[in-house]
Amino acid sequence: MQNNSLNTAAGVKATLLSYARSEKAAVLSRFFKTGPGQYGEGDLFCGVTVPQVRSVARQVLDIGRDEIEILIQDDLHEVRQCGFFILVEQYRKQPPKRAEIVDYYLSRLYRANNWDLVDLSAPKILGHWLLNHDRSVLYRLSESTVLWEQRAAVVSTMTLIHRNQFDDTLALVKKQMQHPHDLMQKANGWMLREIGKSDRSVLTAFLEEYAARLPRTTLRYAIEHYSAEERQYYLKKK
Repeated sequence: MQNNSLNTAAGVKATLLSYARSEKAAVLSRFFKTGPGQYGEGDLFCGVTVPQVRSVARQVLDIGRDEIEILIQDDLHEVRQCGFFILVEQYRKQPPKRAEIVDYYLSRLYRANNWDLVDLSAPKILGHWLLNHDRSVLYRLSESTVLWEQRAAVVSTMTLIHRNQFDDTLALVKKQMQHPHDLMQKANGWMLREIGKSDRSVLTAFLEEYAARLPRTTLRYAIEHYSAEERQYYLKKK
């Protein structure tokens, strides 16, 4: 239901700040590695939980694109998160506008500048869209110099995996197999694990060929649901 008191970015931000807790902000700042030299350096948190942010987003589905832009450009992590959650909800509930939402989302992916912002939006917007559209955008994103766009490429394929479509995920993992950042290594391993949940034989065949070349972090994520003996078998291939 639309909440008319929240029809501006300022109203949304004020509502989010009413939930803010300084102790929670401190915990989130550490968890999302915001210190000097860390991947989330400089990101600012006010201490609002994901369910609270999502609840606010669901109240403002008719908010305009200009107001969403203000939210996505905000310095506070939870405010940006709310902007992306609004796009997720608009995509879900406004099918005629999906192409427009996808284009806008892609143009603002650089503002999804931490892994949770990517993971909570990319599969639901881009991933769903690609079930029935050209997937070349995945490979373009994977070649980006922006970490978050690279992660969005592979994480978006979760939606494809859940429809038993694995080829793009496997191609992207192979393409970024030696990526130096652990956030990409973890994302690749996570998607491989998701493939294994859907079809263990596909993951096993991939591991038989590539386990020795996968970064250890990727491999550990991928084999999490294998038996202890199977995990040791693949780890020894390293």
